[in-house]
Amino acid sequence: MQFLSLKIRTVAVLSFAVVGCTSLKGSFEERSAQLAQGIQRAYQVSPSIAQEVAPLIVHNAERYNLPPLTLAAVIQQESSYRPNVTSNVGAAGLMQVMPKYWQKSCLGNLYETETNIACGSYILNTYQRNTGNLKKALAYYNVGPSGYENSWKMKRQGKRYAKQVREKENILKKTL
Repeated sequence: MQFLSLKIRTVAVLSFAVVGCTSLKGSFEERSAQLAQGIQRAYQVSPSIAQEVAPLIVHNAERYNLPPLTLAAVIQQESSYRPNVTSNVGAAGLMQVMPKYWQKSCLGNLYETETNIACGSYILNTYQRNTGNLKKALAYYNVGPSGYENSWKMKRQGKRYAKQVREKENILKKTL
């Protein structure tokens, strides 16, 4: 029974990842170019930043089995595509990674675009694997697993965050 549950969860995650990717078509370069144009139009990001981050998003989405539009939406939600931003609690870079929690898993300078997107994608993938659910993984990304599981306020905040990311993802999807 447990195996069946895991199998169903795996199929659901894989199905979501495939569905999430359907807006981008073609080769890696073509998908990166489409995403860069979408990021520019949907989020009013400069062409140079959009062209820098799009291939990294597409690459890490494939590497970590995540929808690229979701990763792009997380970056918009977290930093509005400002690579050098630091939050008031110390989260760093585009995906606002907390160094004190992820320093052993995410080596390198979190203000470097490539490192930050790879690390944020790794974290989201870790949460998705642990929960079997991208929506809950997004909530964990915002408030952490223990915050989500132990506080109704944090759970509500995490769910609101996941909803905001999904809204930003839909805005991007409409521009593609």
